Formats: sequence, C-alpha cells, structure tokens
Amino acid sequence: MEPSNHGEGFGMNSGMEGASGGALPPSLTEEEAEELRVELTKVEDEIQTLRQVLSAKERHAADIKRQLGISPLSEIKQNITKGWQDVQSSNVYKKTQETLSQAGQMTSAALSSMGSAISQRFGEMRSSSSFKNLEDKIVNMGKK
Repeated sequence: MEPSNHGEGFGMNSGMEGASGGALPPSLTEEEAEELRVELTKVEDEIQTLRQVLSAKERHAADIKRQLGISPLSEIKQNITKGWQDVQSSNVYKKTQETLSQAGQMTSAALSSMGSAISQRFGEMRSSSSFKNLEDKIVNMGKK
C-alpha cells in the first residue's frame, strides 16, 4: 500500500508529519506508524460510510414524517410542550416553585409588617409636639 496523507492537516503536532517522511515520535517505529496509518484510513472510511447511512436514514425518516403529515413546526411545538411538561414534573421545578412560594409569602409578611411599623411611626410622629409645631407653622403660613 502506498503511504497515505492521512494525519496531515488534522492538528497533529506530535512531531509526526504523516506519510511525508518527517520525524516520528521516539516511541514509534516506522512499522507501527504504517500500521496506524492503515488503521486511520480504515476508521475514516468507516466514519464516511456511517455518515452516508445516517444521512439515508434521516431522509427516510423525513419522508415518513411527511407522509404522516408531521411538519417540522409541529415537531418543534411537540418538543417544546413535552420539554415544558418534563420541567414541570421534575423535582427541581417543584422545589423551586415551593421555595418561590415561601419566599413570596415571607416577603408579603415582611412588607405588611414594615407597612404597619411605618404607619405606627407616622402616627407617633403626628402626635409629637415637634410635628404639631411644624404643622401649626405651615397652616399659619398659608393664612398670611
């Protein structure tokens, strides 16, 4: 078999120049390198064959879907619906929902408590002598 050029241009910077006769890694003999080149060629050929088979299967699946009236848009909608259902049924979603619900309740209670405290504080301020003096000055300014 004539040496192939597989390995060149694939980012191999280990000192091996493929079949161009460059330096081999110290732990690799010329015979081992040739065996690896042959194996690489076989593997790349298998990959190409698998890509062709996969492409044919994908075309066949698309044809079946077309015959069934399944459009890409309906598939996307179905996938989104299923994905959302999966999310809603997941324990993480349920825990998050519970946590957010509790946080909302705690926030609501805190705001209500804060609102009551502020109202109470304003009530105390309105009955203070300083506030009454200020109120009287404002009222009297308006009479002038």
